[in-house]
Amino acid sequence: MVSLLLAFDLDGTLIPEGGLTVPQATRRALARLHALDVKIAIITGRDVPPDDVLDAARPTAVATNNGGRILLNGELHREARFDEADLRAVLAHGLDDARVIVFTVDQVYVDIPPNTPAPHWLAHRAHAPLSEAPMGSVLKVGFYHPDIRGWRDALEQSHPHLVMTGAQPPYTEFLTVTPSGADKGAALVAIAEALNIELSNTIAFGDSDNDVAMLELAGHAVQLGHLPLLHPHADEVLDGPEALGAYLDGLAEQLEQAELSAQH
Repeated sequence: MVSLLLAFDLDGTLIPEGGLTVPQATRRALARLHALDVKIAIITGRDVPPDDVLDAARPTAVATNNGGRILLNGELHREARFDEADLRAVLAHGLDDARVIVFTVDQVYVDIPPNTPAPHWLAHRAHAPLSEAPMGSVLKVGFYHPDIRGWRDALEQSHPHLVMTGAQPPYTEFLTVTPSGADKGAALVAIAEALNIELSNTIAFGDSDNDVAMLELAGHAVQLGHLPLLHPHADEVLDGPEALGAYLDGLAEQLEQAELSAQH
């Protein structure tokens, strides 16, 4: 039987936007696929996947920080960090009242102006002042600001080798910057190569602009939701995470039938 790799974005794809748990229908379908020896990868912008996602998906590979840090079977496979010159350039945004969040492997550092709300997910995370961030250990930088598109445009001109997502629909006021080579497409390629699976035997699932590189490279691309930006890169479109369980059940059914046919 041909090895198959399924690569999932998290928010808006495998789980509802900002959620922590995998819908039950999706959880059941993932169990069927595991029984068929289908490999599962999580490729997410988050720095830490929720525990329930790891329990439900039982992924062979986990790529966090938009693909910049890859674990295979729980062991570090690859990690992209900013060099200090690039990081200093990224942080020189010059935007009044911008909220800045910097991620290392095990810590979050923030610069949030007084009387400015922090992102909702940060309320439950331990964090330290941005001034304490170790400059040689940063994996990802996030910005929140109404005029963040201008900073993205400037960085793309001065530092085109960096990876930028956001500052466009659906995240018009949020920008993520990662080092060169730290994108979801590169993560998919690295994971497939490590597992000796051809890209033609990969299916990628995503809903947002940071999924474009992954959807472009996968053997089959499934868009969740209806973001126009993704339409040119999708082979199929599902309404959202609530439709994913039925789709995966259908895939499991096809694989089970193929396995039965091969036995006869």
